[in-house]
Formats: sequence, C-alpha cells, structure tokens
Amino acid sequence: MVKWFSLGFWELIARIVLRNKILMLSIIVGITALLAMQWKHIHFTYTEANLLPDDNIVNIEYNAFLNKFGEEGNLVIIGVKDSTIFTPKAYAAWSKMMNSLKNNKEVDLVVSLNDLKKLQKNDSLQKFELVPFVDQSKTVDPAYLAKIKKQLFNDLPFYEGLLFNKRSGSIRSAVYLDKKIVNTPARKDFIIKKLIPAIKTFEDETKIDLRVSGMPYIRTLNAQTIMNEIGIFIGASLLVTSLLFFFFFRSFRATMISIIIVIIGVMWSFGFLGLLHYEITVLTALVPSLIIVIGIPNCIFLTNKYHQEYKIHRNKAKALQRVTTKVGMATLMTNLTTAIGFATFVASNNQLLLEFGVVTSINIMGLFVLCIIVIPIFHSYIPPPKDRHIEHLDRNYVKVFMEWILRNVKYNRFSIYVVAVSLLIISIIGIYKMRISGSLIEDMPKKAPFFQDIVFFEKEFDGVMPLEIMIDTKRKRGVMKLATLKRMEELEETIDEIPELSKPISIVNLVKYSKQAYYNGNPEYYELPTSQEQAFILSYAKNAAKGNKDNLMKSYVDSTGQYARITTFMRDDSGDKMPKIESEIMKKANKLFPPDRYHVTITGKALVFQKGTGYLLDNLLSSLVFAFFLTSMLVAFMFRSFKMVLVSLIPNLLPLLLTAGIMGFLDIPLKPSTILVFGIAFGLSVDDTIRFLAQYREELKKNNWKIRKSVYATFSDAGLSMFYTSIVLFFGFSVFMLSSFGGTIALGGLVSITLFFGMLSNLMLLPALVLTLNKTLANEQEFIEPKIDIIEHSDEEIDNLEKKL
Repeated sequence: MVKWFSLGFWELIARIVLRNKILMLSIIVGITALLAMQWKHIHFTYTEANLLPDDNIVNIEYNAFLNKFGEEGNLVIIGVKDSTIFTPKAYAAWSKMMNSLKNNKEVDLVVSLNDLKKLQKNDSLQKFELVPFVDQSKTVDPAYLAKIKKQLFNDLPFYEGLLFNKRSGSIRSAVYLDKKIVNTPARKDFIIKKLIPAIKTFEDETKIDLRVSGMPYIRTLNAQTIMNEIGIFIGASLLVTSLLFFFFFRSFRATMISIIIVIIGVMWSFGFLGLLHYEITVLTALVPSLIIVIGIPNCIFLTNKYHQEYKIHRNKAKALQRVTTKVGMATLMTNLTTAIGFATFVASNNQLLLEFGVVTSINIMGLFVLCIIVIPIFHSYIPPPKDRHIEHLDRNYVKVFMEWILRNVKYNRFSIYVVAVSLLIISIIGIYKMRISGSLIEDMPKKAPFFQDIVFFEKEFDGVMPLEIMIDTKRKRGVMKLATLKRMEELEETIDEIPELSKPISIVNLVKYSKQAYYNGNPEYYELPTSQEQAFILSYAKNAAKGNKDNLMKSYVDSTGQYARITTFMRDDSGDKMPKIESEIMKKANKLFPPDRYHVTITGKALVFQKGTGYLLDNLLSSLVFAFFLTSMLVAFMFRSFKMVLVSLIPNLLPLLLTAGIMGFLDIPLKPSTILVFGIAFGLSVDDTIRFLAQYREELKKNNWKIRKSVYATFSDAGLSMFYTSIVLFFGFSVFMLSSFGGTIALGGLVSITLFFGMLSNLMLLPALVLTLNKTLANEQEFIEPKIDIIEHSDEEIDNLEKKL
C-alpha cells in the first residue's frame, strides 16, 4: 500500500497527466457537465434545523407534543406602540389590513382588536357565545374608540399579555397560519408577497411604525438573508483570494487558472448538493465559499513549487514533472487532513452537520484532483515563468520575515517554548471564563429590521421563544376536571413568578374568562369557578367550544380532553438559565401532579434548541478528538513514531486553546456556530504540519537522516508556501465577517485568528520541537525506515524518466 504513494507512484501520475492532457481535460469537462445537470435538485430548506438526533428523548417528547397539538411555530404577531392607533383613520387602516390577511387561504385564524370576540352568556341555549367586542359602525367616532381602549385594558384580563400590555399601552394581533404550510414554500410566498406588502401599505397610509415577528416571519427573512449572502461570499472570497494570488506571483495567467479551478470547484459543490439531494441550509450555504478559500492555497502550493523547481534548472518540463513527483504526497495528505476535519462532523449524529461534513469533504478531495491535474497541464501550454513571476521567492520583506523565524528556531528555541507555555496558561484562564449560549436569535442579523422587532416583543411581551408544558391526565376528558384545572392554575402561578418567563396561557384562562362572562363580564370574577359553580359554568364552556372555528383556546386541549398544554414565552437572553428554569417548573409539577395519575413533560422550541446546543457541544468535542486521532494515524503512517505524533499535535492544539481563551476573555459564548470553529480550524491548520512533515521526511532520506540539516532544508523549501497559504486562508475566512449573521461573523473571525496562530505555531514551534528531539527521532527513523519500503530515485533517474515524456 505504501508503495502506491511512493515517489514512483507520483511519477506515474505525472506521466499519465502530462501525456494525456486532452483526455484529462475532457474528463473534467464531462464531470462538470454531469454535476451541473444536478443543480435542478437544489432548493432551500423550509424546515428548522434540529440539533438533536431523532431518537433523543427531548426530540421524542417534542414530537409527541406536535402530534397532539400540531406545529407550534405557526404564529405571526403584528404589534404597535402608538396611541394614534385608536383614532378613526388609523383604526380603519388597521381593520382593512387585518381583514385582508384573514381572507387569505394560508391563514387559519386572526385574533385582532378590530375583530375581537368576547364571551357572552346565552341562558336560553345554556352556553357562551363569542360576540364582537367592537361595533364597526361606531368606529368613526373618536370617543367610541377611546371607550373601547379603556374597556380592553380594564375589563378583559383574558387578553392581557396575549393582545395588549396594560403597562405600556402596546397592542398586537395574532395571525395563525395554516399549520400545513409552515414548512413549505407556501409560507415564504405568503410572507413575502402578501404579509409584507400589507404591512407596508398600512405604514404608508398612517405613518405608524408596525412591529412584526413570529417564527414563520423570522425564518422566512432569515432564509432570504442567507440566500442573498451566498453570492456576496462567493464574490468576495474569489476577489480576495485571487488578488492575494496575483500579489504573490504577479502572473495574470496563473491567477486566471486558479480562478477557473475554484469556479469549477464551486460548480461541483452545487452539483454534489443536488446529486445528494441536500437542501441549502445555513451551513451548506457556506460550502461554495469554503471551496474557494481552500482551493486557492492548493493552487499557491503547487504553483510555488513549480516556480522553485524552474528557478533551479530553468527546465519547464522537468519542473512540471517534479511538482507532482515531489509534493504530490504532501498535497494529498494536506487535503486529506482538511477533509478529515470536516468529515468528523458526520460523527455528530446530527443531520445538518452530517450533510455539511459530507459535501465539504467530497469537494475538498475533488479540489485536490482538479489542482493536481489542471495546474501542470495549464502550465505545459503556456510559456515558462519570467523573472518577474519568480522574484517572489526572493522578495525582501518575506525573506526577512522567514529569516527571522529561522533564526529564532536555530538559536532561541527556549524563548519559543517560554512564549508557548505562557500563552497556554493565559488560554486556560480564558477557557474557564467561557459560557454556553442557548439563544435562538443571538446569531441573527442584529441590524436587520426584523431583529429589532424581536427585541420590541421581548421588551413588551416578555419573550418570543415558546416553552411548552404538556400535561397527560391519563384519562379522557380529564383536563376539564376542576381538580386538574386548579393544579394547572397553581403551576401557572409558579411560572408567572419566574422573571425570565411571560404570563402563561392555557385552558385555565378560558375557564376563568367563562366565569367572568357568566357574571356579565365583571372582571372581578376572572377566576376559576368554585365546586358549586363548576357544573353549569363548565357546561356552558364545553357547549361554546363545540364546532367553533373561532375558539381561540382550541389548541390548548387535545380532541380527547386527555392532554392539556401550558404555553409561556422565554426571553432569548435567558437560554443559559434553562436548566434552572426547567428544574424549578418540574419540581413544582411533580408536587402538584402525582406521577400515578398525571404525566408532565416540558418541551417547546426554546428547550429543544438549548438541549441541542449542549448535545452539539458534546458531540463536536468528540468529533474534534476523533480528528486528532485520525491525524495521529496519518503521522504514524508516515513516521511510525509516537513522539512524532506528539510533535505534530502540539503545534495545532495550542492555537485551538488560544482561540478558546480569547472567546472566554471576549465573552464569545460556545454555540453551534462557534463550536464549528475548532473542527474547521484544526483541519486547515494541520495542513501546514502535514506539509512540513511530509517534506521533512523526504529531506531526511536525502540528507542521510541528519535532523538539523533536514529541518533547515524543509523550512527553506516549504516555509514560503506555508506562509502564503496561511495568509490566503486568513483573509479568505475573514470574508465571512461581511455577513450580517453573528454566527457567521464569529466563524470567520475565530477561524482566521486560529489559522494565524496556527501559521506561527507551525513555522516556529513545530521545527523547534523536531530539533529539540532530534537524537531520539533520528534513531527511530533509522530504525523504522527500512520497514516503510519507499522507492527512492536519484536525480539522474528522474531526469531519464522525464526525457521519456
């Protein structure tokens, strides 16, 4: 197996590529055409990302809740904090807007001031009726509207916290979408083509600023922003990396071929997304840009090697042959380690990360194939590089920087170790300051209007993240028993005392309202009926609920009457307090609801997301360990030395710890977006390590196992490429900081910082460690080298092979 990847194998690859140029290019064109045909299968996801596996207990309970009560994320809320809404002109515009929304087939129910219903007792039918709260014929009278406002805020406590805030005077309407369209393209069409135009028309007519939120609205605008940013990322990353390439090599032709290679890589990435029928998510949307950022360093490495070889002997054919022969193994290993870094996400048992890991890994290896084939072929067709193209090899400022690093490696290794240990200690202190975030909206675009609307509703109505408590009474119609309702009321009182949660809503609210209606709307009777009142009041309530489409509370008891739900909303900044909140609620629930008669579960999007973040953290840390293990196996395959494995891991572990420390000091929390940083950064940073060690391995054989001479030769040969590729990766990932999403900004910034530290660590700490351990490693190399059975060729033999071309 090792012979396949020996010098002779790469000679064979170079020979095949350079002797069959037309065939190779035809194959690439054919593959590109086939993958382009798969673009028709690409579409954006219309479902929410679930960070937990399907068999996780939290997911099982959440799905059980959805089966009983349907999709919970179907509510769009429209709010306003402006007293002029109770003037005839503004009220008329509000009524017009709400009626137009209500008439859409995508809308299931609208609860709004203009169409508000109040319960009224009908003694003849022995039931409560929902009658209009507002007499539309009188709304042209300002005095009547003022009266309506007073009645709403003082006489209808049922709607407090649901439709109005008594303290601030803000009001809102609830638009319930058809649950069947929430995860379909119809949701997007309704929001973009009907809801937003209706909102704009109202604002233009009245000059009143409306606030809009709710999961369907947020998800739609979020998705639209992601789609818009795909083009920005592709364009910006292509521009930045190609400009850097041209700055390094000063060759328009070489720059163009690099651009062509990464564009083909982007086309392949979209093709593989379609071929695998993966949807475009917040993560897979980054893949095309990642391909550009990772592909250009490949082109730099191979082009730089070509220039180095050509400068030595001024023979283009020999230089092209030796590009593949000498660095084919190193390039394969570096791309393999990068692919491994992304492939470890497959082990996370999360569909979102699995798809991201699979498609990115496949495309990285596809990039390797593109580069190793196209670059030699392209340069074989154009004139050899001129002096201005290879003068970068001796550029003064780069040369001075590299000489400074080499000087420190030679004479100041102790200082390097002192700095490394000091940074390690500082990093550990920062790590202890890190926190985990369970926020649903923290990564959303903070400058976007819809984010400001979220903040408005958080302030006015105490949160937008739904938290659900489902109560199983274990018997049909058990919910409407007075004893159950009293237990629920007491649990709601506990929930109401938790400052991070909003006023809860449940069937208890309707029953209280029923008693108020029975006593002719007197708000003093907004309470549960007594045991003497329950028979006739609850019978009125049950009769009112039968077959009534406008029954607001129909979603809070299932059709059998066995299951009830209590809905509350949590402030987004309280995600890290979720375990404490969950514990407090369950403690009270277990006391109120005996387990032999009731079963209480806490679920909802807020809980699922917070649990998902914790689960993701655990699994991605495991994936990172797995990446360390696979990298160790690669190094062990190359050197058969445990100490060399340690030498390869230490320079890459330190940058990760430094980044984690910076996150702690800057209060950047661990969340799904920032957790990804470590796996991605390790997969890219370890490239330089593998590149250095692969080159070092070849230099050892050339220099008769003399470590010091081999290290210096490796540094001179590979150091410049490592510097160039790291700079490109640094600026390439910085492009993601152009995003409006906090998570993408954090991902780009933190990966860039990690790669910068990784470059310094691999250029200074790695060779220093090799030199410090030189005797032991040399002895091990002398001992194990014959076992590897590498085919070695002299320069004369390589020249003879090249002449045959």
